[in-house]
Amino acid sequence: MQLQEILDVQTIKVGMNNPNKDSIIKELAQDLKGKGYLNNIEVFLTDVYKRESEGDTGIGNYVAIPHGKSSAVTKVGVAIGVLDHEIQWETLDGNGVKVVILFSVGNDVEGAKTHLKLLSNFARKLGNDEVVANLIKSTSVQEVIDSFIGENS
Repeated sequence: MQLQEILDVQTIKVGMNNPNKDSIIKELAQDLKGKGYLNNIEVFLTDVYKRESEGDTGIGNYVAIPHGKSSAVTKVGVAIGVLDHEIQWETLDGNGVKVVILFSVGNDVEGAKTHLKLLSNFARKLGNDEVVANLIKSTSVQEVIDSFIGENS
């Protein structure tokens, strides 16, 4: 699954001013539910928080990738939130987070394969400091998309 296939303008937000990790995860999950990616937000959030309890999803460089394989997922998707400020998050580098990428993947065998492909594709892009810098300063949904699939990414 390529990034251009998974990025949905309806589940990307910029300029978010959420005060904490919980509020941004819940808002992004609501977006996924509202656009048909989830059939049960409570089950999905339980699965995401279960994964959060197992280890840091803050990958460093002001980016977090919360996720959880869930039976509540009706189709694979991703919601992205770019914050207008840094929030506290458990991260590998000890910094907070300004960009949150929430995956929705099923908990079946196909979901597990898709999950690994998505993580790999996003990690490859997020390993590029220029991509991350562009994401953090994005002020439009198109700038977020361009950060991932533009010519310089």
